[in-house]
Amino acid sequence: MELALYDGNGNEETMLGECMNSQVDEGSVESHRYYLCRRTVLEMLRDRGYAVPDSEINLTLKQFREIYSDSPDLDRLRILASLKSDPLNKIMVVFCGPDPVKVSVIRGIATQVVNQDGLRRMILIVESPITNQALKAVELFRFKVEFFHITDLLVNITKHVLKPKHRILTAKEKERLLKKYSIDEKQLPRMMEKDAFARYYGLEKGQVVKVTYNGEITESHVTYRCVW
Repeated sequence: MELALYDGNGNEETMLGECMNSQVDEGSVESHRYYLCRRTVLEMLRDRGYAVPDSEINLTLKQFREIYSDSPDLDRLRILASLKSDPLNKIMVVFCGPDPVKVSVIRGIATQVVNQDGLRRMILIVESPITNQALKAVELFRFKVEFFHITDLLVNITKHVLKPKHRILTAKEKERLLKKYSIDEKQLPRMMEKDAFARYYGLEKGQVVKVTYNGEITESHVTYRCVW
């Protein structure tokens, strides 16, 4: 099929040679999903204070497929990053694949990371349900393990234009805030630990977030929320 362009008098003027379908991505949906998810994870780690190279975040889909293929090996997609403020404090991201996450999967991961020095946190990217036995096995890890479904990470929620700006207060900033208003943290508006932003930043109970709203109709205003 060719696309014709016409001038103001209805006369055919130009023909575009190639069918529009030639512009459609011919790679696998699988590799595209892993590309998007991995990019969001890298951005999330950077926003949490981990050292993440810009070159990794800025990979194009084409470059991603050249490196990891159109059917990526999930072990190669694993990410290990260190905190900028404490290089010995590390986090690992593991892609679990499309199969249900069973005890055997968790045990396999545990075996592979048992000798990993400095590992303080882990993120498991799942695509299928997690069995109750697997969840119990996760509790045996010596560090915190977070679960994200791959569909939750195809888009970076913090980049949405309608979302307010979030900034995590340091312990000292939190102390000054509570002292300024003569309140304790229980009197602050709450943010559940399961909130999408709390999960993105890996927040713990008791941490306080400064939320800045900027609207075209209403004036900018700030509120503080404590994670529960």
